[in-house]
Amino acid sequence: MPNPFLNMTGISKEYPGIRALDDIGLSVSPGEVIGLVGENGAGKSTLMKILGGVVEPTGGEIEIDGGKVDRLSVNGSMRAGIAFVRQELNLFDNLTVAANIFIGREPLKGGPLKLIDRAKLNRWARPLLGQLGADFEPDTPVASLSLAQMQMVEIAKALSLKARLIIMDEPTSSLTASETERLLAIVSRLRAEGVSIIFISHRLAEVERCADRVVVLRDGKRVAELGRSEIRADTMIRFMIGRDLKTLYRPPAKPFGEPVLELVGVKTGYRPEQAVGLAVRKGEILGLAGLVGSGRTELARALFGIDPLKGGEIRIDGERASIRSPRDAIERGIYLVPEDRKRSGLILDFPIRENITLASLPAHARYGIADASLEDARANEQRKRLDIRCRTVSAAAGSLSGGNQQKVVLAKWLSMAPRMLIFDEPTRGVDVGAKNEIYRLMRELADHGVGILMISSDMEEVIGVSDRVAVMHEGRIAGFLERQSLSEQAIMSLAVGRIDN
Repeated sequence: MPNPFLNMTGISKEYPGIRALDDIGLSVSPGEVIGLVGENGAGKSTLMKILGGVVEPTGGEIEIDGGKVDRLSVNGSMRAGIAFVRQELNLFDNLTVAANIFIGREPLKGGPLKLIDRAKLNRWARPLLGQLGADFEPDTPVASLSLAQMQMVEIAKALSLKARLIIMDEPTSSLTASETERLLAIVSRLRAEGVSIIFISHRLAEVERCADRVVVLRDGKRVAELGRSEIRADTMIRFMIGRDLKTLYRPPAKPFGEPVLELVGVKTGYRPEQAVGLAVRKGEILGLAGLVGSGRTELARALFGIDPLKGGEIRIDGERASIRSPRDAIERGIYLVPEDRKRSGLILDFPIRENITLASLPAHARYGIADASLEDARANEQRKRLDIRCRTVSAAAGSLSGGNQQKVVLAKWLSMAPRMLIFDEPTRGVDVGAKNEIYRLMRELADHGVGILMISSDMEEVIGVSDRVAVMHEGRIAGFLERQSLSEQAIMSLAVGRIDN
């Protein structure tokens, strides 16, 4: 390897009562892809904030191109050629691609009243997009792009700053399989051009594919560095959580009961010409698979009363149920854990306590007024049950890691005795240890008679967790697969509309 572009040694960071980083070392050579992995709370974000000049370390040294840097500021980090592509993209939907790439650095023309030179702006942007193999023009409105294309714009923005090191934080968490392939191809192209990348992801199969080395953090410490030949998902997991994970699938403790939920000819506004029929039995985890655009989330929204049904009927415990709103679903014991927990499952500025009790507020009130002591008791009960890692239930939900935020969403519903739980992408953006806890909890709920409908784009999750799988294609159920018949090929054959699997 050539001399490192970046070398961090002995990096530590202390907050009152907390040692977030303890003697961390990290080096990155030109044209090298480093996988940075660890559970939520392991210290990845703090380390990257130090590298980005957002947080000042308590101790340690940073060298760039062999020269010691006393302290990195945000601007200093950018001038050194360090850029971020974050999980939550920072783009302006109402502007064009080129305008987003050069925001704040636009070329101007004219006399005293300066105007943006849009022709030059597009000329500047075009070679950057070409470098990434983009299939859209610089004057394309960002609002019309897919998530994968928006990430290209963020990477182009980094390249426009002459970035020599790009930090990608969970870059594939919201991408489809084909979009992920495209992003990984871009990573390979950038590596070949000498750009270094720190690739942070909970999707270990992708880290395994693209990383030259992997650095593993746990509890603020660097616990392992894996060379190319050592990078395997099971090895990374063992170092991340300090133990081996057992197989994902846990068989049910007892036979399934009668259907808790039945859909008979159900039609949604997404594809009103298609009818969906399925049943979820008590104690069963039914996986719902399909490609993006197959109608899975739209079906979940209709079941929870967010969107109106266009036909058919819903039966709960054999009786027809009218669900016209989320309140109707909640009163019947049907609860939704939504795909986007931050926008649809939590109020991030509210305390953890209030997020847990908000949907069942009358049960935590005296004489019509919320009782803080009752809320505290229920929140702490769920905190202990789900191992929600927080200092106090008075902390804001937004201060938690992704896995702990998901547990708060679950805690809200578990305090209300669910009959049926719909999980839409239950472990998106969740670390491997928290994933295993969520899978264990799903099976525990099913073993107590709760019906589980799990929507997931993660093939390993669908195959590893489900008792049975329903596969959607263009708004309809293309077929069902029993446990013994589950395979990626069988699911994909149904997902693309083939029935000869």
